[in-house]
Parts: sequence; structure tokens; C-alpha cells
Amino acid sequence: MCHQTVCLVARHLEAHGMPTLVLGSALDIFTAGRPPRGLFVDYPLGHSSGKPFDAADQLRIVRAAVQGFERLQGPGEILQLPADWGSDDWRMQAGATKGEDTRQPRDESPQFERPDDRAAAIASGAWSGVVGD
Repeated sequence: MCHQTVCLVARHLEAHGMPTLVLGSALDIFTAGRPPRGLFVDYPLGHSSGKPFDAADQLRIVRAAVQGFERLQGPGEILQLPADWGSDDWRMQAGATKGEDTRQPRDESPQFERPDDRAAAIASGAWSGVVGD
């Protein structure tokens, strides 16, 4: 979610008595958004709460966030958490004006949570049961 939006929501919640702390990974936007309490993690966008599949790193960040409620006293304070992604290759790609599309190809076939959902879609006529419909 957008750093600016999250900061605005956090400030609104704080104004109504709910303590908040925002994790962020775009320091310039984060600073401009002035969250009531902030924890900056120098990781690629979308990974503010830790490296994928690295439970120890995720736990370290969550613990630092919880401790932030005690450590960060003034409004707008941002704590910069020491973080090492392991490689700085992501910085070059994030700063590039032209990047490659790394998304997975879209799967056009309908996806159902349960077999009953698939059966209901077929029974209602919403889907024929044939991939590509």
C-alpha cells in the first residue's frame, strides 16, 4: 500500500486515540508522510516486514516495531532499523527508468477456493467448466 496513504490513515487513527506505528521502505516518502511513529527498513518496496521465507528476519522486524511503541515518543519520529538485504542489486533496478516486467504470466482460467465453488459456478451458468471460457 502507498506510504503516503498509510501515514494519513495512521495520523487519523492516532488523532482518535489509537496508537499506530508504520513500517516503511521509502524513506523520502515516509518522512514527508510524517507517520506518528515510523520504522524504516531499507529493503525493496513491498518487503518492509522482512525478507521472504526468512522467519528470523521477519521476527526481528516485528519485534523492533513493537518496541517502537516504547522507544518512539514524539510525533513524526522515524527509527531506522539496521537492515541488510544481502545484495544491493535491487537498488539499481529500483532506480532504473526502464525495468523488465518480472510479473508472472496471467492465468486466465477461473480459480476456485473449493470444489463446491466450481460446481456452483457451472450450475449457475456463470462458467461452462471449460478452460478458456
